[in-house]
Amino acid sequence: QVQLVESGGGSVQAGGSLRLTCVGSGLTFSSYHMGWFRQAPGKEREFVCAIWWSGANTYYADSVTGRFTISRDNAKNTVYLQMNSLKPEDTAVYYCAASARSSWSPTIQPAYTYWGQGTQVTVSS
Repeated sequence: QVQLVESGGGSVQAGGSLRLTCVGSGLTFSSYHMGWFRQAPGKEREFVCAIWWSGANTYYADSVTGRFTISRDNAKNTVYLQMNSLKPEDTAVYYCAASARSSWSPTIQPAYTYWGQGTQVTVSS
């Protein structure tokens, strides 16, 4: 079956960096657009960033533009989220997701078919 497994979360002070990793299995990873979403306590899950199947295009939420970078290595079935200049408001559970839709809206959660279990990121001030 399809699995997306996130790792790399943890606790960091404001201004620090983390790199999240999401490894896919059971799917033709290179055929899927990939996204990262996050959910903070008491809030709805929100879009963070996304990348085309080929890596040719990327999309970012305004709140993370310039600080976060999404990338992928299709040979390793892996998508990465490099997070720099972290802020306390970045504290959340981070999820990766996969979409095979040809008409793909990267920020729309129903556009994604598969989801990981999430990894916790905590940023202290």
